[in-house]
Amino acid sequence: MFQKLRTIIYHAPDLAQTKEWYTNLTGVQPYFDQPFYVGFDINGYELGLDPDSPKPTGPGAVAYWKVENIQDAVVKCTDTGATIYSDIQNVGGTIQVAIVIDPFGNHIGLISE
Repeated sequence: MFQKLRTIIYHAPDLAQTKEWYTNLTGVQPYFDQPFYVGFDINGYELGLDPDSPKPTGPGAVAYWKVENIQDAVVKCTDTGATIYSDIQNVGGTIQVAIVIDPFGNHIGLISE
């Protein structure tokens, strides 16, 4: 049934500002850029920005983006305006996770192995 996670869509109240923030954070330009949706290809996975999606009211389900160095990833996120929701923690072996909140209220999971 499920094959893989394909797309995550984040709330984008100001699409231009949200697009700029994610472009700066990821270093990737969107491959799809329209007034109703902006899509980034992040190593074969879609990070979408939707100005019409509902504003998050809490973490709900959190998708975790694999990162090479979780400390560096958290610093880059917070340096660009994200806040820490759940600081770096070891969840077994060498696996570490953290959750940051982007300036638009979306929860972003980070995971390193």
